Amino acid sequence: MKQLTSGTPRTPGEVSRVPITAGKIGAALRVLRRAAPAWNAPIVSFISIQTRDPFKTLISCILSLRTKDQTTAAAAQRLFERAATPEEMAAIGERELERLIYPVGFYRTKARVIRGICRDLLEHHGGVVPDEIDALLKLKGVGRKTANLVVTQAYGKPGICVDTHVHRISNRWGLVATRTPDKTEIELRRVLPRRHWLGYNAILVAFGQTICHPISPRCSACPIARACPRIGVRHSR
Repeated sequence: MKQLTSGTPRTPGEVSRVPITAGKIGAALRVLRRAAPAWNAPIVSFISIQTRDPFKTLISCILSLRTKDQTTAAAAQRLFERAATPEEMAAIGERELERLIYPVGFYRTKARVIRGICRDLLEHHGGVVPDEIDALLKLKGVGRKTANLVVTQAYGKPGICVDTHVHRISNRWGLVATRTPDKTEIELRRVLPRRHWLGYNAILVAFGQTICHPISPRCSACPIARACPRIGVRHSR
């Protein structure tokens, strides 16, 4: 696969110590996008692409928090076969809802959160998931990551969904220098060209899950390894 290069040629294994700046990010993302079909897409993005349903995207994101993708996918399928709208889901008893989504992480808490979200949607939004981040954040249990994911993946509106993968890789590249995902979102909104906002999360989450791991990333398999400054990386494969 063609490597993204930066500056003068380097010997095998040598890496750039120059950050991947806003001016270079487009080239890096194009390389990763070509490689992405060989990776497993993040499950919430996959559900959104398959359904284009803001409600399913929202609930899937709640289920996915601190849960493996395979577990989220199975739980989402069981739940949506039983109830696919806020009205149908609100009518499910809490114990049945727990059984449907088990064994996602914190399934009891998530069952209460989901029922509360459904009630809020019915009482305050006519059963329709809002398409604005500020309105989504007023739903109890919805944080910035979830709100951004719904707005970008389900509604196709500009936004940057920042999770641990996006936060880590953006700092590893030197595109930002931040300590928290919320600060990363603010900084990315400032430095990342707007045309890259929509696809940024899906590409980096898949990249982070398969290659750019938190510990000992698979740099030998990375298509942009020679251009990456590997900020904070102490060990790699």
